[in-house]
Amino acid sequence: MSTSAQRWRLGGRVQGVGFRPFVYRLARSLELCGWVRNEAGAVEIHAEGTAERLRDFGTALLERAPAAAAARLIGVTRVPLESAKGFRIAASTPGRDQQLAVPLERCPCEECLAEMADPGARRHRYPFINCTQCGPRYTILQRLPYDRCNTTLDGFPLCADCAREFADPEDRRFHAQPLACAACGPSVYWTDGNHLERGTPALTAAVQALRRGDIVALRGVGGYHLLCDAANQSAVLRLRERKNRPTKPFAVMVPARGRDALDHVRELGRLSALQGDALRDASRPIVLVRVRSAVSLAAAVAPGLDEVGLMLPYSPMHHLLMEDFGAALVATSGNVSGEPVLTEVDEAQERLGRIADGFLHHDRPIARAADDPVLRVVAGEVRPLRLGRGTAPLELTVASPFPVATLAVGALAKGTIALGWGHRAIVSPHLGDYATPRGRALLERTAADLQSLYGVRAQRVVHDAHPAFASTRWAVQCGLPATAIWHHHAHAAAVAGECGVAAPMLCFTWDGVGLGLDRSLWGGEALWGAPGRWRRVGSFRPFRQPGGERAAREPWRSALALCWESGISWDEGRRRGGALLRKAADLQINAPTTTAVGRLFDAAAALLGICYTTSYEGEAAMRLEALCTTPQAPLPLPLRRDAAGVWRSDWAPLVAMLADDRQPACVRAGRFHASLAHALVDQAVAIRADTGVQRIGLSGGVFQNQWLTDAVLGLLRARGFEVHVPRRLPSNDAAISFGQLIEAAALHAG
Repeated sequence: MSTSAQRWRLGGRVQGVGFRPFVYRLARSLELCGWVRNEAGAVEIHAEGTAERLRDFGTALLERAPAAAAARLIGVTRVPLESAKGFRIAASTPGRDQQLAVPLERCPCEECLAEMADPGARRHRYPFINCTQCGPRYTILQRLPYDRCNTTLDGFPLCADCAREFADPEDRRFHAQPLACAACGPSVYWTDGNHLERGTPALTAAVQALRRGDIVALRGVGGYHLLCDAANQSAVLRLRERKNRPTKPFAVMVPARGRDALDHVRELGRLSALQGDALRDASRPIVLVRVRSAVSLAAAVAPGLDEVGLMLPYSPMHHLLMEDFGAALVATSGNVSGEPVLTEVDEAQERLGRIADGFLHHDRPIARAADDPVLRVVAGEVRPLRLGRGTAPLELTVASPFPVATLAVGALAKGTIALGWGHRAIVSPHLGDYATPRGRALLERTAADLQSLYGVRAQRVVHDAHPAFASTRWAVQCGLPATAIWHHHAHAAAVAGECGVAAPMLCFTWDGVGLGLDRSLWGGEALWGAPGRWRRVGSFRPFRQPGGERAAREPWRSALALCWESGISWDEGRRRGGALLRKAADLQINAPTTTAVGRLFDAAAALLGICYTTSYEGEAAMRLEALCTTPQAPLPLPLRRDAAGVWRSDWAPLVAMLADDRQPACVRAGRFHASLAHALVDQAVAIRADTGVQRIGLSGGVFQNQWLTDAVLGLLRARGFEVHVPRRLPSNDAAISFGQLIEAAALHAG
């Protein structure tokens, strides 16, 4: 039979997932000759054999690829024979184009966990065990292609045993780039100021400290965690005091027990099938789960809330620690509140020294930080609240190519950066708040890192229109042509860009506040159109924000403003100096107007007496949602068209209801949610009568609210609307950078 040769190029996620070893074994099984090699972001394969076997090979490349892979066929061509002898993995090459795809972290596979638990195995209890299907990727990657010499493992030469595994085509560690063992790889060590322990004794010392009620800083895959016993109220309160985190909920890591690893989780929370699948995902995210009424968690873990963020161990070290401790641990980001997660040993010792009683360090360098991803089931689907380790950088394909390579720097809080070129958009992991010096440094570092990693040099930068944002100031000063994008236009463009809709749609953009086109503070807008041509067609009755930015941290101010305009006397407002504030507001001193639905949630929480001041963003809304137990009948909110043609819902009927303490707080909270859901639908129906629009998008942090979004979707669909809620991106400001890319591309293309 005649022999011919073909060459395949595959892009997508084909590096860091064992793809070359898979290709090698597949080719050998079909008795093909040739080679496979990494390019900068793709895999190139040359195979020689009969036409039938080459056809089978090409089919199997995509159908039988490793589970962690997401391969995309770039092209296949017939090429001249090279008279190859056997099949081999060839040396990597720089590549010819921008097909780069960064490999992401994956939790330990079952085979590695079993080996780590086997007393007779060479890697028994080794906290850095991995193979081609699991282990660190993005956080150790210094440059592409994904080869050991381009990772932070380059400083750990393989021992003879590891080198033999690396070179053995039949071994699951064949070409596993982070390969290591206790003889040649990274090690863990413990210090508490008095003692230094290495290896297994270090883990033992950490467990003993946790059992004493101490706080432990653990260096993980993408940065530090702060750990303490989740059942120990005094330990949790001590962590709150030291970290200056009065009420923001802590995530909880639970041991992976049982056949499906979720037995312990089920003891703590009411777990749905969707939540269980999300917890077991290879990224091992934090998943918000409703806790049972009588559980062993300390009350201080999530004060005022009925959900807790639960997660399974995501690294071998976490598995060992959780197995030895045997119970749930608080596992919160290792940082000073408001700053990025820490990654470096010396910096952690200095910055966390007043928080942690001891440190469980390791000596594997971290190339870049990656905080934990957070997910929540909203509207019947698992949706991200925060991108992070194992879920970002997130790659999205856009319908229309970007005119030029563009960098987008997001807004202020929940920061991400996005890079767009060709038909590709890359969104960074969660960067946090840019307001601190360390936050601004991380913004600048990540902007450079994304461009370097993907081999793309941005020719334009886009930013939020608010001139006081740190991201705006950086963008204007970075030396690139800069374009300002209105905050809520970016929200709308984000949902339009993710769902690939080019036709006009109606986007409800409900959040805290963002600067609007009229220079007031928007946050309850309905925008009709498409990226580059949005028109405000719906909103809410505006109200004042006494104290300006302070109102975001002090919900009682929003409540007081609503009471003023509704003619309702509120004792709490009077006690807090409402008369002086009213005088200042009447003189238009530091009392901007807003239409923000997020501030309506704040006001409702204050009027119900559950949250007058906040210590973290969204606290009032989260406490309000936690009160909802059963659906309630809505209050009709008047809908009128103003002189500019904008349909405006009037919140006034809600104020008296919320202030009436003759009804239980849970009933009033439920009616508030139901009323806003019906108000949105009333706007949608009125706007459809004007425009004929059938397609609706929901974007903005308010739509992280499960009760509200579930109600909105049910009502809209019952009226025949097609509804889009972000699936891959968070609906909050983490999506702003992507929306800025989409909006800027449309503006410049037009």
